[in-house]
Amino acid sequence: MSDQDPTSRYPGPEAQGKEQLEHPGLSREMDLQPDYGESSYKGSGKLTGKRALITGGDSGIGRAVALAFAREGADVAISYLDSEEADARETCRLVEEADRRALALPGDIRDESHCSKLVERTVSELGGLDILVNNAAYQMSQGGIEEISTEQFDQVMKTNVYAMFWLSKAALPHLSEGSVIINTTSIQAYQPSPELLDYATSKAAILNFTKALAQQLAPKGIRVNAVAPGPVWTPLIPATLPAEKVDQFGADTPLGRAGQPAEMAPAYVFLASSDSSYITGERIGATGGKPMP
Repeated sequence: MSDQDPTSRYPGPEAQGKEQLEHPGLSREMDLQPDYGESSYKGSGKLTGKRALITGGDSGIGRAVALAFAREGADVAISYLDSEEADARETCRLVEEADRRALALPGDIRDESHCSKLVERTVSELGGLDILVNNAAYQMSQGGIEEISTEQFDQVMKTNVYAMFWLSKAALPHLSEGSVIINTTSIQAYQPSPELLDYATSKAAILNFTKALAQQLAPKGIRVNAVAPGPVWTPLIPATLPAEKVDQFGADTPLGRAGQPAEMAPAYVFLASSDSSYITGERIGATGGKPMP
């Protein structure tokens, strides 16, 4: 593999196999381990003194962002499900290895009061809040709309959309000029897969939420942006997709492979830092070449 050639920088679909994990999936149980940037991400002080809250920070994109933020100088709070405790401990270890504070906040963000407590504890224990990353998400592949239960639809919307709304609302009184909110949308907002109808719907909602909130908060000096990943190799994939989809995950991109969490993190760092001071209400696509409007 070449570090310069993006098509071969990481393994292709042939290395992923057909492994299946129980939802929500743990990084430590994956045969092909994702790259979170442990050996590659180098910080340069872009976020020195900042305090960040990242949902879904135990693994996947959230862990890579937590690691990158810490190496850029930020203290980091991560939220995650109780069942993801083992992965969360590893994320905290990586943050602390960068000589930054790590705050572990287990619980279910489908509960509004828990979302409020996440913000309260972050502010109390880290001394404030400058960056909110709404990243946690739930998906589960189904054959058609008739197979999507009300319970599943509710779980998708509450995890992906309601929690973003609750957290952003709770965070706002603590944000000031220069603060940022970064939401994780998806290529699914533009190119919805039929088997992910409810998930794709939620990701389109996140995109418009980002655009509208950015306009509301711009006069306050608070920026709101989004990152739209394409296929990224995280525990969510083998835990929510059928084996044949896992086997070919990322193969349909022009680069011919799935992305890695470490390849997503720089986009979040850019949007969190003053490098993007004139950018709000936008999204950065990281799709392996899949076109978006």
